Amino acid sequence: MDFTYHYTKEQEEFRQEIRTWLERNIPKDMRAPVDRSALTDEQFNFWREMGKTLAAKGWLYSTYPKEYGGGGLTGAHETIIMEEFDKARVIAGFTISYVFPTLLVWANEEQKEKFLTPLLKLEKVASQLFTEPGAGSDLASLQSRAVRDGDDWILNGQKTFIGGRAVADYLMGLFITDPDAPRHRNLGLFMVPFPSEGLEQRRIKLLTGNDSSFYFLDNVRIPGDHLIGGDHQGWQVAQTTLEIEHGGRGAAFPRDEALENLLKYVRQTEYDGHTIGADPILQQRAMEAFIDSKIFNLYSKRNYWMYQARQEMSYHGSQSALYGKVFRMTNADRARDILGMYSLLGVREPRAPFGGQQEVYQRSSLTGAHPGGTIEVQKVIMARRIGISRTRERAAPTPSSAGVSGV
Repeated sequence: MDFTYHYTKEQEEFRQEIRTWLERNIPKDMRAPVDRSALTDEQFNFWREMGKTLAAKGWLYSTYPKEYGGGGLTGAHETIIMEEFDKARVIAGFTISYVFPTLLVWANEEQKEKFLTPLLKLEKVASQLFTEPGAGSDLASLQSRAVRDGDDWILNGQKTFIGGRAVADYLMGLFITDPDAPRHRNLGLFMVPFPSEGLEQRRIKLLTGNDSSFYFLDNVRIPGDHLIGGDHQGWQVAQTTLEIEHGGRGAAFPRDEALENLLKYVRQTEYDGHTIGADPILQQRAMEAFIDSKIFNLYSKRNYWMYQARQEMSYHGSQSALYGKVFRMTNADRARDILGMYSLLGVREPRAPFGGQQEVYQRSSLTGAHPGGTIEVQKVIMARRIGISRTRERAAPTPSSAGVSGV
């Protein structure tokens, strides 16, 4: 049985159009480095401008509606674009992608024109203000406040681990709007303009680089029309963001570059007259890494198909997120078993295999266990949705289940 996906003639012509354009317009020295924290200012500025060109061609946010600045293309087109972007090491977009589904589902038409359109065209950039010093895994315990003042809102609080190297024009965040209301019914979600008086950004240097920030809000005043949804609906609005972040959209053909390089190393590296793949123990470790990666690949494909087919999803996104977080850490351990100390050589080391990609993977596999809900959070979500928890819940609305265009 042939499990290979076969593209149509028209789809292959579309692929060739993208590939040719990228070859002609992207200089080799502008392609994304192996370690994204090594991105130079020149490369950053190049992609910040090139992104506008890609957006205008409909390739940057390809499935979002044309009337808001998207490409209006199909999921198949998006898959081809992502495959070619990945091969060409394109840096595609600067806005945290989870912002778009939330605005598409919950924003009114005026807000979509004000926020969504410039973001899709890359005229503006947005980040996501969720985590706080005392509220991460238990997001509903956040403390930042929003107080109504006439038609405006006054925001106070702290937000941390906010990703994105680009300086954001908008920060999409949760704030308590009613401290007397029940938990999950006391929040509002706001688009906070940056810069704003009283809003301070401080960069944080983490294991994966310096593209994370701490934000401090001291009596930040924002207009009333920057509230997305109702002033007590913030938790429900944010769940659309988290549904996608937890894996609810999936991916048609997720690429595992770390696995590809690991298998190359096993097949090509020689020791004592044989490739190390001849060692039965290392061979077994490589096979385990391959199998786990392919299982995650199947979860991602299933979720992508369900999302594109507008099927109701339940535990599926968190199942994929949970498996992905665990298998990446496990495969990082296997890579250390196979490559030994070579797996810890960074991009500046001349003897680092694959330009230091494996060392980057070692760090990212650890930090990747936390964003978008920890391993324990994913387990709780799954338990609630399959009926083995004290509480029950359904998946939040997404562009797919809400029936809006732009899946």
